[in-house]
Amino acid sequence: MKKNMNDELARIKSEPALSQELFRRREYSIYHLEYDKELAFYDAVKKGDFDLVKRLMLPLRNEKLGKLSENPLRNLKYHLVITVAMITRFCIEGGLPPEPAYTLSDIYIRQIDSAGDEDTITMLHREAVFDFTSRMKELKEVHGLSRRTTAAIDYIYDHLNEKIQLFRMAETLGVNKTYLCALFRRETGITVGQYVMKKKIEAAEKMLLYSENSSAQISALFSFSSASHFIEIFKKETGLTPSHYRKIRRSEAFTTMAEK
Repeated sequence: MKKNMNDELARIKSEPALSQELFRRREYSIYHLEYDKELAFYDAVKKGDFDLVKRLMLPLRNEKLGKLSENPLRNLKYHLVITVAMITRFCIEGGLPPEPAYTLSDIYIRQIDSAGDEDTITMLHREAVFDFTSRMKELKEVHGLSRRTTAAIDYIYDHLNEKIQLFRMAETLGVNKTYLCALFRRETGITVGQYVMKKKIEAAEKMLLYSENSSAQISALFSFSSASHFIEIFKKETGLTPSHYRKIRRSEAFTTMAEK
């Protein structure tokens, strides 16, 4: 009974502020983003649909997202924390394992909390959305593969920072190396080695875009034989050197967000 009374008192206390704010929004034609469009964005992330995510993704400065703080930087931080929290839950619903999903969410929220300017928040927004979308896209692709190939992909993901040796991977998975290589190529269309390099370069791309690590540091992080070897492979895969990639992609990221 007491709990019900407290709930009612809380509702009565908030009613004047709610009524006043609703009146102000009607007066100045200020409206939140339509509920179905908001759900469509989160659902696109859950499905790993990059094209749709890019079309539906709004900049955090968009007035339809509402004002949560008079402080501009804090307002962006609040919106991004909400976005990350919502994406995390949609992705878990879509099949992303809860523990890595919540851990990834915690990592981004800590970065948001420590961000000191709006440009950093803008970059984190793009990174978090595309990171979760990428993971969901891979999850959907993996579902169509055999148990052995899925296990190999999981192994590669877990050891991406190491020099992955085929014989050791096959030994860990309890399967013949030749059989595993043939199966992997048949189901994915590329060799294990090509897949490993593809994923290392994709991870390196994210580090170039969202960190200040040098090519030499990134090369060491992903166990390339040398910085020059990393630069050579990176240019072969992307058409750009790491330094040019960083410069061009960061410029494109800011331009894209500014135009929305």
